[in-house]
Amino acid sequence: MDTQAIRAQMPTLVCGHVPSNVRSFKFNIFDGQPKVSTLGFHIDPKPFEGKVIATTDEAIVVKTGRAEFAVLDRALVTEVPDEGTRVHVEPYARRRFDGQRADTPEERTEFTADGQPYTVKTLVLGSAPATLPIPEPRCPELQELIQQMEQLPAPDGYRRITHLLVDAEARDFTWVDPLPEDIIATPPAIGFSVDTAKFQGRVTVLYERGLDLYALELHRDGELVERVNEVFFDALGETLERLIDDGNWRRIRVQCLPGQKSVQH
Repeated sequence: MDTQAIRAQMPTLVCGHVPSNVRSFKFNIFDGQPKVSTLGFHIDPKPFEGKVIATTDEAIVVKTGRAEFAVLDRALVTEVPDEGTRVHVEPYARRRFDGQRADTPEERTEFTADGQPYTVKTLVLGSAPATLPIPEPRCPELQELIQQMEQLPAPDGYRRITHLLVDAEARDFTWVDPLPEDIIATPPAIGFSVDTAKFQGRVTVLYERGLDLYALELHRDGELVERVNEVFFDALGETLERLIDDGNWRRIRVQCLPGQKSVQH
């Protein structure tokens, strides 16, 4: 989507949908690019509702407030609604393995001096973790692999590697947590199943002690279909993206509200 052209067209597109006593209007563009806060943090947009007031070959314009609008990249929406339709829009947001948004505050239970429980919610600005569902390992190399997958960025620069796995529907995690003397015979590893348009099957990330590098294996129906050797830690995200990431996570979910009609995209 040509965002500069859309910005130039917006006064014409929203004409007639802004109150006469309002001198300006606001709009957000959703084109698959990450949003950044005024403090420089990546942020995950919230779902919203509105009315479709204009469509072009590239964009869908939704009125979300008195003088506020959202512009959706037509190539990314899951449905193309008719003008006049009220819609529920859910732009991409990073998520955890339990399905919650990654920016959901962490909750923990504390106790008062007399033993009464209370809930504490913690939110770190700019933080959107997706923690692997793996218990604390005893093997330092496995612990390091977990930390790298949780902290290293995916190639898009917006997600972490674990967000990439969530978007690939990673599940059924297994892990190998060897003792130091068994690290060569039974290398530390993390395995999981994924289901994307690019690959469906089991993925295993193995630590190779002799080379101090990683190897990635893809299995389907119990058979090895591809193995990538000598993967440096800083290439884990790039390699996983090439093997399993189909890009569908960028899609903008558009749902027509009850009683509305839409055209399938």
